[in-house]
Order: sequence, then structure tokens, then C-alpha cells
Amino acid sequence: MDGKVKPTTKRIAIAADGSGVSSHFGHCERYVIYHIRGQEIVHNEHIVSPGHEPGKLPRMLASCGITHVLAGGMGMKAVRLFEEQGIGVILGIQGSVDEVALSFAEDRIVPGKSLCDH
Repeated sequence: MDGKVKPTTKRIAIAADGSGVSSHFGHCERYVIYHIRGQEIVHNEHIVSPGHEPGKLPRMLASCGITHVLAGGMGMKAVRLFEEQGIGVILGIQGSVDEVALSFAEDRIVPGKSLCDH
């Protein structure tokens, strides 16, 4: 062993509408999944939203190894369901999904107030 610590891979899911972050996690067109190692994005993929069904997305994304979800907004019940699956929730996010993923990778992400009011 060379004594170097290998960076942990994080998998984030960003709710997307077009090329931007969706204002509501459960009502977006798709999710862009980014695999991040250290401060580098090593892979991304798209998953079409399976629709809004309480509890379904947290279980599905946890089974995919997602560590964090990012969106403009999300209801408090959904936040709790994600946290129960061990997934961190970051809300109040706006902008291009690619720029947001890079900000997350570089530890520059700035959460805001949830854009969802329910």
C-alpha cells in the first residue's frame, strides 16, 4: 500500500427540467445522476421521472447508491423520507444542472430556502 487515501465516490441526483434544476423534486421531468470522486465528476446518467408517488423515489434512489439529492424545493415529508434512507437533501438550488453538480463536487454548493411551499 502506498498510504494514499482514495477519494470516496458520491452519487448525487439533481431534479431537472430541461437543462436547469427543477423547482420541485417530485414533479420534474428527469433526474441527472452524477458520480463524483474527490472533486471530479467521473460519470453522469439520466433517469426519467417515474412520477410522483410518495416514498417511491427515496427507495429507488437509495437502491442506486445516491448519497445526496438536490432540487429547488421539496415537501418536508419527502425530506424526511430521503433522510430515513440515509440520503442528504440540499434545497433552494437553482441554475444549470451541470454547474450545480460541479459546485457540489468542489464544495461550493450554497443551499437556499426551499422553493416548494407544501
